[in-house]
Amino acid sequence: MFYSIRHITRFRYSTPVRESVMELRMQPRSEGPQMLRSFQIATNPRAQLYAYTDHLGNAVYHFNVLRDHEELRIEAQAVVEIANLPAIPDHADTLEWGRYNGYNLSDDQFDLMEPSTFAHITPALQSFMAAHDLVKPKEDPLTALKTLSSTIRNAFEYTPGITDASSPIDVALKVRRGVCQDFTHIMIAVARSWGIPARYVSGYLHHGRRHDRSGSDATHAWMEAYLPSLGWIGIDPTNDLIAAERHIRAAVGRDYADVPPTRGTYKGGAESELAIAVAVEPTAAPVRHEDFLRVARPMSAPRPTASMPEHLYHQQQQQQ
Repeated sequence: MFYSIRHITRFRYSTPVRESVMELRMQPRSEGPQMLRSFQIATNPRAQLYAYTDHLGNAVYHFNVLRDHEELRIEAQAVVEIANLPAIPDHADTLEWGRYNGYNLSDDQFDLMEPSTFAHITPALQSFMAAHDLVKPKEDPLTALKTLSSTIRNAFEYTPGITDASSPIDVALKVRRGVCQDFTHIMIAVARSWGIPARYVSGYLHHGRRHDRSGSDATHAWMEAYLPSLGWIGIDPTNDLIAAERHIRAAVGRDYADVPPTRGTYKGGAESELAIAVAVEPTAAPVRHEDFLRVARPMSAPRPTASMPEHLYHQQQQQQ
């Protein structure tokens, strides 16, 4: 399955600002059944883009806009191919809990069992876990995670505007409302308290005609849990789904603090307005280079001359 993704972010300022510094984590990952086929970013005002890969394997772009500006627009476009994912069993082996040890886990996986900025146990979360019998799971890890996802789906209403990007989980726990970021942090914190390595996934969800709770015009978040016998399993607590072909992964981290799609600063006393638009649509397979190349000159053995050295022959093409 191929998807085209268009992600537009616009910042408007009440008065001109200067020296905007921005970092982006919008490029879909290429790993496993997901393959990035094309990606590009454009900014207005135009800026020189630089890129690197962080320690989590995420592609990070960054740029500066030094001149005064009242608006900053970032547009990212991608084409992603997602192959069929292997079937996930209904439950894990009964011995799976015993495999969470130094023989089966790496240092990075042990790190993902530790509390992080947004995903950690609080008194409010402890009360939630006790009320829903989540303190100590009675089933195998996979079944317990599915039960946890269903519990979060049924206990919280999906309501944008109650929390923001910097809200701790206690806000959503208090009012029993929130969005995918809140639900994912809650699920990660509970899974880690059970001794399961868990990470945050920032990405996109293709909605189509399905009635998902998450917004179709925004980025999406879900979690991945590590099971030694199965590997990383994606679970979407917002919609109570096993992450599959409709989930497009852009970045992974300990929580949202590691992988915000945009993060930046600017100089100036202006107020700012943020607008976001996301479109994810099925698309045709991109044309391979070999499919539209036309042979302009068949292979032949070049004969060097005094005026045309041999090494120049393969660098020329006729303008037509």
